[in-house]
Amino acid sequence: MATVKRFEDLEVWQLAREICRKVFDYTTREPFKRDFSLVDQMRSSSGSIMDNISEGFERDGKKEFIQHLSIAKGSSGECRSQSYRSLDRNYISKEEFEALQNMLVMESEKISAFIRYLKKSDYPGQKYKPET
Repeated sequence: MATVKRFEDLEVWQLAREICRKVFDYTTREPFKRDFSLVDQMRSSSGSIMDNISEGFERDGKKEFIQHLSIAKGSSGECRSQSYRSLDRNYISKEEFEALQNMLVMESEKISAFIRYLKKSDYPGQKYKPET
């Protein structure tokens, strides 16, 4: 695995960004955009996925990163649940729903795999690296 120097290089963050863009696109349309509560919840949960990945990465410690990845995974599940409400209220089509669901399930799976990788890794994180 190549050394990752920035959170923007992480596949899980890149996918989270795509999810966030898709949610924003859906929530700007009529009549969806008038459901202020659901719009706010979906934008917040999708943003939380990418924000927690980046925050955990920037903390430079493996345990903190794993904790933030876990929160990001939870936000992915939250956004999946909210997408059902969007479908049920006819704000998004069945095809749009399925595309978003697929992205969110893939994101959860990628985050879980990344957490497993980090737990097996002996590297404690950048902040614990001895000074040279």
